[in-house]
Amino acid sequence: MRTALVIGTGLIGTSAALALAQRGVVVHLADHDPEQARTAAALGAGSDEAPGGPVDLAIVAAPPAHVAATLADAMRRGAARGYLDVASVKGGPRRELEALGLDLSCYIGTHPMSGREKSGPLAATGDLFEGRPWVLTPTRDTDTEVLNLALELVSHCRAVPVVMDADAHDRAVALVSHMPHLVSSLVAARLEHAEESAVRLCGQGIRDVTRIAASDPGMWIDILSANPGPVADLLADVSADLDETVQALRALQASDEAKRREGVTGIEDVLRRGNAGQIRVPGKHGSAPRRYEVVAVLIDDQPGQLARIFADAGAAGVNIEDVRIEHATGQQAGLVQLMVEPKAAVVLTGALRERGWAIRQ
Repeated sequence: MRTALVIGTGLIGTSAALALAQRGVVVHLADHDPEQARTAAALGAGSDEAPGGPVDLAIVAAPPAHVAATLADAMRRGAARGYLDVASVKGGPRRELEALGLDLSCYIGTHPMSGREKSGPLAATGDLFEGRPWVLTPTRDTDTEVLNLALELVSHCRAVPVVMDADAHDRAVALVSHMPHLVSSLVAARLEHAEESAVRLCGQGIRDVTRIAASDPGMWIDILSANPGPVADLLADVSADLDETVQALRALQASDEAKRREGVTGIEDVLRRGNAGQIRVPGKHGSAPRRYEVVAVLIDDQPGQLARIFADAGAAGVNIEDVRIEHATGQQAGLVQLMVEPKAAVVLTGALRERGWAIRQ
């Protein structure tokens, strides 16, 4: 691939353009908002000038509701040798293109499984997709050259290609992305009118649960409008679980001992099912989840503290597998949780203590 046209210069489109430009591909940028395309160009994602002729690959990074129309326009004017989109829903856009009577041998639907709570070109980074799954949904009609162009794009973005059926993809993202986003929003909505004294008690748990609720509502309306059925089915199942959980909690309030035991059984069931589901979430780099030990370090909220901890861990020959920070309420301090291999926990704890760090047991 030598040339590409990115249509839609939001977070995903600009991030893909940045990755391609960094690897020597000549990238042209287009957007319904010319100012947004100029911003992406200023960031080094390519040129906002129209290409002089057909490019190798046209990448449509428009909202799902506009993908088919945008692709159809590009195809009819012969903008590229191959076409793909990066929308989060795959079955609907393809069926719309089929209904328009277009030749789909030059098209493949794709979806990079990466993103941020922020949107727009200013939130884009060239490494947004690194190590992340990038779903490809070819059909028997997909031309081999187009599939190879898509694979080349994934390679340039340093993502991991995953081949799926389009409708299976839509059911999968409903489960792992769309439904969780709505659940996160429902939890966060409970905070909107909560008393300030309660909100001040928020810790890392509520931050984890509500983080994705900060995303742009307009973008999510587009996404959910393109995949409502599978998401509604999943939420109906969650609703049934909630009803049973509410009944179990009410039973815990009963004066009858047998009723309380039923309540305990019901709550234990949902918690154990949660454990069983959580353990299936892939670990680092998509590998099987692994168990890590946590070394908790108390730090002051001052410049250079994290860098010192990582440097001291490196000097001790310990690799930090993951890290979380919990900030103390009302204090300029925090708790850094360093996740390490179990056999390295004792080594790291001793090394950090020797260097003056306060370890919390």
